[in-house]
Amino acid sequence: MTVDDPTAAQDDQEGPHPTRALDDTVHQRVRLGVLTIAHEADRVDFGFLKEQLAVTDGNLSRHLRVLEDSGLITVEKGYAGRRPRTWVTLTREGAHALDAELRALRALVRRLETPRDGT
Repeated sequence: MTVDDPTAAQDDQEGPHPTRALDDTVHQRVRLGVLTIAHEADRVDFGFLKEQLAVTDGNLSRHLRVLEDSGLITVEKGYAGRRPRTWVTLTREGAHALDAELRALRALVRRLETPRDGT
């Protein structure tokens, strides 16, 4: 298969390319990190996400807003003692979106690991 021959890819693999199933909202590194960490816990603290993902407050806040506006997480603000806190929880839609993203990534890996004829 060559890159110059668009029909060659169709001959080697059936169906659409797995990258077409990737969701731009979910696939972004920080947002994918938020979803996976939130999947591992009932709810996760903003500070923990910030530390784990190595981002600034403003950067993380922006990504959380995108995920919240998409219905993939809920954001709850409150207090732990006198200290303001923000917690993130994965929604059912978020869990489904994460699952779909992981299936697409697995399909891509399988496609790359499958030996092609003639190689």
